[in-house]
Amino acid sequence: MPEPEADPEREPETDWQRRRRLAAIFGDVLPDTTRDERDAGSAGEVRKDSASDAWLKAQVPPHHGG
Repeated sequence: MPEPEADPEREPETDWQRRRRLAAIFGDVLPDTTRDERDAGSAGEVRKDSASDAWLKAQVPPHHGG
């Protein structure tokens, strides 16, 4: 599919305008920060270990500082 011709009278869009236009079309796919970059309790995030995580942590030998 050929790309549409650019309108010579239209001003080029800024980065924030482009991001806003793409977000309107595709939604906010990726957050600005990843989970490991945020504080543990930020944004109401509650993390609870599953039973398998708890079991795995209980299996750590004492000399590993579990």
